[in-house]
Amino acid sequence: MSTHALTDSWTMTCRELARWGRQPVQLAVNLAFPVMLLLMFGYLIGGGRGVSGEYRDYLIPGMLALTMAFGLEGTMLAVTQDLNKGVIDRFRSMPMANGAVLVGRSAADMLQSAMALVVLIGVGVALGWRPGGGPGALLAAVGLLLLFRFAMLWIGIHLALVAGKPELVQAVQILVWPVGFLSNALATPGSMPGWLGTVVEWNPMSHTATAVRDLFGVPGTESGHAWAAVVWPLALLAVFFPLAVRRFARLSR
Repeated sequence: MSTHALTDSWTMTCRELARWGRQPVQLAVNLAFPVMLLLMFGYLIGGGRGVSGEYRDYLIPGMLALTMAFGLEGTMLAVTQDLNKGVIDRFRSMPMANGAVLVGRSAADMLQSAMALVVLIGVGVALGWRPGGGPGALLAAVGLLLLFRFAMLWIGIHLALVAGKPELVQAVQILVWPVGFLSNALATPGSMPGWLGTVVEWNPMSHTATAVRDLFGVPGTESGHAWAAVVWPLALLAVFFPLAVRRFARLSR
């Protein structure tokens, strides 16, 4: 990416961050939602069939992965609103790199996702959870989680561009839910019916959650999933990043 494109992308990132100051409630809700899910599944609903050791140790890494799959509607709405309010037409009149608007929006989303991870990890520690493996393992786990988020984000951006209108985003967002719940984030595949367990094991998010659990030293976790937790998001990015940029270029002509 050229220096010109990087400068344009940074300008668009600052534009998205400025929205946080105008919509602090939405930011607070986005950060609080995964905490509410953690408390609900950990203490209200419960669970843990087939889990070795404390369910909390199994659940929190899964919730970190689940958080990276959900919450895409803010970015999807922002993209479609820019398209429908004529903002993109104004940007087209400027000497701006193609795709800088999308890159800026994704950068702001990634910053919010990192904040969400920090908040959720902090809540987990406050509840008595202790990630094993040391600082290096913690940073590697956060890296895998953010890589998965980045891939999911560009899938969401592409779907938003296909939908084209803000009112259709909610319907499209529903497509993301199976990725989150048909995974091992909340329960082990061995506790599910055979066919469902197979689907769950092939889910890219399950590989990320398993790799993160392994880095955190969760008892009974399979090792060797780190490669899949890297390859799957990179493969998704290789497909959806260029699709989103091309779609955006066509829509903004």
